[in-house]
Amino acid sequence: MLLTGPSGSGKTSLAALSGLPVLNLDDFYKEGTDPTLPQLPDGGGADWDAPLSWDASAAVAAIDALCRSGRTDVPVYDLSASARVGTTGLDLGGAPLFIAEGIFAADVIADCRAAGLLADALCLRGRPATTFRRRLARDLREGRKSAPYLVRRGLRLLRAERSVVARHTALGAHPCAKPEALARISAARTADTADAVQAADAVDTMQAVDAPVRS
Repeated sequence: MLLTGPSGSGKTSLAALSGLPVLNLDDFYKEGTDPTLPQLPDGGGADWDAPLSWDASAAVAAIDALCRSGRTDVPVYDLSASARVGTTGLDLGGAPLFIAEGIFAADVIADCRAAGLLADALCLRGRPATTFRRRLARDLREGRKSAPYLVRRGLRLLRAERSVVARHTALGAHPCAKPEALARISAARTADTADAVQAADAVDTMQAVDAPVRS
């Protein structure tokens, strides 16, 4: 399941509440030294809210590996340093469904759907003023960037929030608040679990048919 929405909309906390394995797509940001990073028009540095600041192909490869094998290695990204600082393994532990969440998740909806990997795509939305306060408090607490940068970014995102949600919706994400998102995740989880049980029963049946008869 792809979970997107404006920065600070509550994606990470919602994913944790779901009880499902989570792939943090923000770990696929490009390095701060990458020459392909898009820049802010006012000369304020890299535009970390532009999709081109993110490695979509690597994110899709990780999603594909998790869907097909149940595990993959993912980068560990330090937002304050704008750099990857290592890798870690993610194992689904047999779960038939997982959440891939991040502000650019909508940008890989088409690729995931074409590959037959997509269960659902959701875009969290709420009050822009609430999102602004939540985002700024989080970013300051975690020291993601300097305070002046975070305030400028927050105000810019506050003005752009409705257009961000509209863009994600146009890319195929269903816009919703937290309660509906949790309900859709629960429904998808139940459906996938039922499919997994049916598949396992089918395998057991075939093995029983093929097993040699002992006299």
